[in-house]
Amino acid sequence: MTPPATTAHRPDRQARAIRLGSRSWLSLALVSAVGVAGFGWPFLAPPASAVNAHAQDAPWLFAGLLVLLVAVVAATISESGLGPKAVAMLGVLAATGAALRPIGAGTAGLEPMFFLMVLSGRVLGPGFGFVLGSVTMFASALLTGGVGPWLPFQMLAMGWFTMGAGFLPGPDRLRGRAEVWMLAGYGFLAAFAYGTVMNMAGWPFMSALASNISFSPDAPLATNLARFVAYCLATSLGWDLGRALVTVVLTLTVGVPLLKALRRATRRAAFEAPVTFGDTAP
Repeated sequence: MTPPATTAHRPDRQARAIRLGSRSWLSLALVSAVGVAGFGWPFLAPPASAVNAHAQDAPWLFAGLLVLLVAVVAATISESGLGPKAVAMLGVLAATGAALRPIGAGTAGLEPMFFLMVLSGRVLGPGFGFVLGSVTMFASALLTGGVGPWLPFQMLAMGWFTMGAGFLPGPDRLRGRAEVWMLAGYGFLAAFAYGTVMNMAGWPFMSALASNISFSPDAPLATNLARFVAYCLATSLGWDLGRALVTVVLTLTVGVPLLKALRRATRRAAFEAPVTFGDTAP
């Protein structure tokens, strides 16, 4: 029986490529907690602590730990329902994001992949967004030769960045220019947040330099905070601003048609439809 015509224009319930279970959420919480410690240990550890006594080794330790945890989380999320159709979409979006990143090569923050991560996380949900952000950053590092101790931090930060778009309000109701403006605002703030947390990952490596903006294991918290702010202003403000503006411009310019395309592809993929096998005999 054909449904009434009036229902054809009702907004569809937001589809999700992955519906996270309790174990997936627990894994995400665990890796996020370790990530916060990995990024913020210079501000969390007291000056006399054993961590500060090994300030040159701590970033390497956290990098090794994070790459293992990100792999565990990705595997756990995949176990919770990452079917072949979701894997195919993940591959297409990750390859597109990895191809977009070298376009600007990081010059003045011209990194167009960020707007794609925001829109994809919005449409496909936080679980898919975390996996997409991590995989995209890993693929782009292989493509550009950017593999190093910073890569696990980049994977986690991009996973957070993309996942956050999936938590924005009104996924089932908010459409059109209002949604695009919300995503542009989120992208602007998240681009700065990404740059800041990545500064936190790289800043301790400067502790051997005799500089008034480098990390000092023996300095109190207030001094290191002031040094970190000065480090961000001196080294990355222009890049973070460029990244944020590019994300806003691309989101406002092509956001509406790209959101429609992603939602159309998601509906046609029917991620949440159960797989059934019927009798094809006449």
